[in-house]
Amino acid sequence: MSTHLEKQSSAMQNIGRLLIKCSDKPGIVSAVSTFLLNHRANIVESSQYSTDPEGGTFYLRIEFHSEDLLDQKEAIEKDFRKIADEHDMEYKFSYAAELKRAAIFVSKEPYCMMELLWEWQNGDLDAEIAVVVSNHEDSREMVEALGIPFHYIPANKDIRQEVEQKQIKLMEEYKVDVLILARYMQILTPDFVSHFPNQIINIHHSFLPAFIGARPYERAFGRGVKLIGATSHYVTNDLDEGPIIEQDIERVDHRDDTVQLKKIGRKIERRVLARAVKWHIEDRIIVEDNKTIVFH
Repeated sequence: MSTHLEKQSSAMQNIGRLLIKCSDKPGIVSAVSTFLLNHRANIVESSQYSTDPEGGTFYLRIEFHSEDLLDQKEAIEKDFRKIADEHDMEYKFSYAAELKRAAIFVSKEPYCMMELLWEWQNGDLDAEIAVVVSNHEDSREMVEALGIPFHYIPANKDIRQEVEQKQIKLMEEYKVDVLILARYMQILTPDFVSHFPNQIINIHHSFLPAFIGARPYERAFGRGVKLIGATSHYVTNDLDEGPIIEQDIERVDHRDDTVQLKKIGRKIERRVLARAVKWHIEDRIIVEDNKTIVFH
């Protein structure tokens, strides 16, 4: 682990996170808060959402601080089961010091990958970049210069199954927690996606369902679009239709030619993907069917 990651891990050593989903009823927040108080934990951030206060679904994210948290986390999780059973909760504890291990998949265009690497270098991405995988060699030099392993695996539709078996093995070898498709221009098969449920994050332009397929910016220019956007979402077996994590837009006009539209689009893609990845690694997302609850 690099020095800046060691500093991040040390600073976050005693920060824990708790995500909860259950039926809404009075007393849930009180029960959880009292539990944390009894375990000498101080709540530093709390966000909640209910679909309907009269019998709807309740979602809660709490970030808390507790001295020597990693030493007592097993006891905390064991003791929490009683409250979880009482309220029929789905829940997950996570710990900021246990950095998620990310794999970045990229093809020829490196701009989204470079944004993530910059955030990582700058200490603003609390993850460990375990490996970069590409079907082109273009990014090898810039990746390896940062001490990150780079794996070139040529890919096309004729050898897709063989390629994905290599990639799955690689993800297991590097103990990867999240896969980031930073302009990786290959379709993933259902078999590959099934290995990583709600762990694959993708980025693409937000013209969809308009201008589907090749040359979207050229066709958008021809149509005279007034908004350019980007969408980041979890990958499912429905192409580009997984649960949306983040979107953003910028206004354009007749003075922006196709080249300028692409530049604006890339800028939006970079920031949208970076935000989506940050929220995932900070455990700010609950996936519910084909949508997300995002506590940002």
